[in-house]
Amino acid sequence: MFGGLGKLAAEGLAHRAENATEEAEEVVKEVVKEVVEHAKEAGEKAIENVVKAAKETEEKAMKEVTNTVTNTIMHATEGLNKLGQ
Repeated sequence: MFGGLGKLAAEGLAHRAENATEEAEEVVKEVVKEVVEHAKEAGEKAIENVVKAAKETEEKAMKEVTNTVTNTIMHATEGLNKLGQ
């Protein structure tokens, strides 16, 4: 009699363990999904910051080049004017 009861208890325990495993798998899937989403967002943010910094550096360099060229032309013009006087 106890043999049949033990077998029934073991089957019930196995069934509960299987259900718990399936629930744990779902939880793990959700956690992994969230982690991947956060990693994706962080990566996108990092790329945005790098692109923004590159654009700012480019703009700064262009301003410096423009100022240098303008100053060179102005000095050359002033020098030519002095020669012509």
